[in-house]
Amino acid sequence: MSLILDHVNYVYGDDTPLAVKALDDICLTIPDGQFIGIIGHTGSGKSTLMQHLNGLLKASDGSIYFNGEDIYDKDYDMKKLRSKVGLVFQYPEHQLFEVDVFTDVCFGPKNLGLDQREVELRAYDALRKVGLPDELFYQSPFDLSGGQKRRVAIAGVLAMKPEVLILDEPTAGLDPRGRDEILGQIKKLQTETGMTILLVSHSMEDVAEYVDRIIVMNKGKVMYDDEPKKVFRHYKELEEVGLAAPQVTYIMHALKEKGLNVDVDATTIEEATRQIYKALTE
Repeated sequence: MSLILDHVNYVYGDDTPLAVKALDDICLTIPDGQFIGIIGHTGSGKSTLMQHLNGLLKASDGSIYFNGEDIYDKDYDMKKLRSKVGLVFQYPEHQLFEVDVFTDVCFGPKNLGLDQREVELRAYDALRKVGLPDELFYQSPFDLSGGQKRRVAIAGVLAMKPEVLILDEPTAGLDPRGRDEILGQIKKLQTETGMTILLVSHSMEDVAEYVDRIIVMNKGKVMYDDEPKKVFRHYKELEEVGLAAPQVTYIMHALKEKGLNVDVDATTIEEATRQIYKALTE
């Protein structure tokens, strides 16, 4: 098992009158190779949860295990953890700073103490994995489009060769085409490498389309943890906590109410299309 959270709690401002419990008794197992969506309204605890997974925040109580080791053990190498559990923050392009794209992506592996040849091989491989054209490798990152900058920032984390990749709203601020390109590339990366990926998103359509499992956070607790179809069956409960299901879910329920024999568990446009065609031709 890659990551295990055992009764994890976190309190902001602990021991102060303004203390806020951000995580409340979280128990999760994140196995190798899974693509997981993390959803929840603002303040639900999803970003706080992600920052615990690579040690940026330390739990007020509870334990976290990575590959069988307790990351809170006194002798645990936190630097090693952060090279294996990569975190890409929202708007990661704000962290770009080098004179060209290739040098920027080299920064992370260089800090691991690797020799120059290995650093450059990792940077090249990472940039290819995110689909950035070779002709842009030596451009200033500040001359790139928003989507291209986002790819460079993700490549900078991939060059560390993480086993787990955490993406906090990786498509925030991008137009629909840029969003689809980034998510398509992430899915391709996960399929080809078997990497564990956690995607924090506000978009129900995105998680329905790409992930294997959805964890719904609400008030610091895990509200639901299941495959997308089963989670979105609770669309009314999700609405009560400020969320929703994909638009396809509502369309399929409306068609069912009108008498069309469709499967209301369809969550993507492709699934809905097949279901509607089948119902109309039977």
